[in-house]
Amino acid sequence: MFDLDRTPVRFVTLGDSATHGVGDQVGGTWRGWARILADSLADRHQIQFDNLAVPGATVSDVRRLQLDSALALRPHVASLIVGLNDTLRSSWDARRVRDDLLHCGETLSAQGATLMTVRFHDHGAVLGLPGPLARPMTRRIEELNAAYDELHASFGGLRIDLSDRPEVQERSFWSVDRLHPSERGHRLLARTFAALLTQHGLPCPAPSPFCSEPAPTRRSEVRWLLTEGGPWLGRRARDLGPWALRLAVSSALARTTARRAVSPHEVRQLAA
Repeated sequence: MFDLDRTPVRFVTLGDSATHGVGDQVGGTWRGWARILADSLADRHQIQFDNLAVPGATVSDVRRLQLDSALALRPHVASLIVGLNDTLRSSWDARRVRDDLLHCGETLSAQGATLMTVRFHDHGAVLGLPGPLARPMTRRIEELNAAYDELHASFGGLRIDLSDRPEVQERSFWSVDRLHPSERGHRLLARTFAALLTQHGLPCPAPSPFCSEPAPTRRSEVRWLLTEGGPWLGRRARDLGPWALRLAVSSALARTTARRAVSPHEVRQLAA
């Protein structure tokens, strides 16, 4: 619980592009759920807010490049939301991701910070990935969530289970790339964390659910897809494609071998 007489409240965010604010553009810069939440906290508290999240960051990047800066700020509240970039790379290493996440959580918690985390949804379904890419991504997200489960069980804090949020499956929750929340998505995240903070003893007015910016035009969405979205998907396809193909072939061979190994005819022959 928080000491309500303590001021200022130092709020620090670590992570990747979603926490950086990508998908919620205001005046040519990214805002995002963390800034929306900080602005609501500022209505009741003296807030020092530092967003250390960097687009493209992996869990190891957060540990190497963001954690020390966060610790130097001695936050009362620290969000640690990262890992989807790891699941989209052929260099995926579940053990390393777990170790880095637990190290970050333990270090921040030991300094007295209340952690804010998530459990991820099945992002392969949101992206509409083909089966050979969707299945391994789903397994990776399950492994990532297992690490977050361990972190939460060990160090507590506040978290949102995105897999339990029906809004996450709605198209309007996402920006054109379906990788980052739209302004509506960012506002829903901010409102949910505001409610959790209030329950935890740090009163936070609920941010407005209404978007302050006009919805992106079809032309701007197409422009983004051509200049940024398409090249990004191309890079990920080159990274994951050969690996996914090998996985699909090996899985098919394994299923064929398994069927051969337990066919009823062969079982009767062996029994005879």
